[in-house]
Amino acid sequence: MSGRFGSGRVRRLAGAVRWYLRELTGEAEYDRYCERHGRAHPGAPLPTRREYEVLRTRHREQHAHSRCC
Repeated sequence: MSGRFGSGRVRRLAGAVRWYLRELTGEAEYDRYCERHGRAHPGAPLPTRREYEVLRTRHREQHAHSRCC
């Protein structure tokens, strides 16, 4: 018996925390972009994370939507 917190439970909790932090920081967004890019443009070079961030920032600035707040 491994006590109240079994190793499987701790792993699930750690996985959930990792998922949450990756979503919160935007790291998972780059991974999803890489997957989409690979399917849409097979064989095309993949931008680095830094290049992706620059492209994303430019796109947001060029396609700014007016907001009330």
